[in-house]
Order: sequence, then C-alpha cells, then structure tokens
Amino acid sequence: MSNVWQSIAGFPDFLAYFAFALAILALFVTIYVRATPYREFALIREGNIAAAISLAGALMGFVLPLASAIAHSVSPLDMAAWSAIALLVQVVVYAVAARLIPHFAQAIEAGRAAPAVLLATLSLSVGVLNAACLTY
Repeated sequence: MSNVWQSIAGFPDFLAYFAFALAILALFVTIYVRATPYREFALIREGNIAAAISLAGALMGFVLPLASAIAHSVSPLDMAAWSAIALLVQVVVYAVAARLIPHFAQAIEAGRAAPAVLLATLSLSVGVLNAACLTY
C-alpha cells in the first residue's frame, strides 16, 4: 500500500502545475484573440471553419512549448517565463502570416480554409521548434 502513496506523493505539485497551465492557456487565448483583427469565437459560432482551423493551430502551437516548459521548468515562475516567450512567438507567427498573405483577415472572415491551414501549419511548426528549444 505504501507504493500507492509514493506514486501519488507528487499529486499536489501536479495540481498546482496543471491549474497554473490552464490559467496560462486562458491568458494566451485572451491575448491571442485580441491580437487578431477578427473575432474568432463569433466566427466559430457561425460555423466559420477557417477561424476554427487558425485558432486550433495557434492553440496547439502554444500548448506544445507550454508542455515542454512544464516538463523542463525548475519552478512555476520558470514555466511562466517560457510560456510568455511561447505566447509572443505565436503572436509573431500570426503577424508574419498576415503579412505574407494579402487580405489575410478578410480571408479568414470569409471562411477560406487555405490561409487558415497555412497559419495553423506555421503555428504548429514554430511551436514544435519552440518546444524543442526548451529542452535545456
């Protein structure tokens, strides 16, 4: 029976990191949707697949380095610092994609999937690289 207690001895730390990660994720979503010129959630409620694709890619592109920060951080403050960098990286990815594609925001609002898939792919690709760089 003592093995069971040893196995879950880290449960309070798990809860702390998990709750903190969810708060950081909520903060990311709040900042990201304000950084874009369109309203993702309103568009998604209307059935706009392009808005859903682009936001999903940004979320995954952020969560990958967040997970790496959790796995490699020495403290919640360390995790928060690296998460802030991951957040900034995803906002920059959006800005670059918006510059590469003329009328990007209008294309997302119109529900065109091609630009959304490009943004999602860029977000995921940069997120994977970002996560890999967090293996310090």
